[in-house]
Amino acid sequence: MTSFQRRIWDISPPVDEHAAVFPGDAAYSQKLHFALSPDCPVNVNTLTFSPHTGAHADAPMHYAHGEAAIGSVDLWPYLGPCRVIHCVDCGPLVEPRHIAHALQDLPPRVLLRTSAAASQDWASFTAIAPATLALLATKNIALIGIDTPSVDPSTSQHLPSHHLLLEHDLRVLENLVLDDVAEGDYELIALPLKLVKADASPVRAILREL
Repeated sequence: MTSFQRRIWDISPPVDEHAAVFPGDAAYSQKLHFALSPDCPVNVNTLTFSPHTGAHADAPMHYAHGEAAIGSVDLWPYLGPCRVIHCVDCGPLVEPRHIAHALQDLPPRVLLRTSAAASQDWASFTAIAPATLALLATKNIALIGIDTPSVDPSTSQHLPSHHLLLEHDLRVLENLVLDDVAEGDYELIALPLKLVKADASPVRAILREL
């Protein structure tokens, strides 16, 4: 690595037929549409999967009627300085006390590492308490990310944390992999695709040293 190259952490999980999705959602599948042969110069695959597969950005329309699709949201929240906060093994919810140690001079983006090894297991994961999102909103953040499938518990029918995102105009990243990332400040790059009618988009999320 030369002096002008900055270290990069890939914080996206693999996306293939083993990628976990919300029970009942569309699983990843892939089939060859055009095959490389003497009569065809290329391989081209057809992919079918939920936009919530792997690391992804939810759009406001995912949890509210009449709100923006992911292709029309501002890209600024997904690119720039961020802070990784460790709250490993904090239990079913990240409460305000779990992040209180890392809130001074907070950059506009916050990523929460809740586990030593990220998991896409929908049966048991850490979500974010509404009080924690309300606290972060007072810090003028633009985006919150987490290394679990959702900011709300899988059994929630009212999605209070998602609706707080909407209330405070916050963007969200879910299913990140922060296993090898120390607590501290980085540059986040996690741009969603310009899917003009979609409720979410996969992202290739990375962190870069400042």
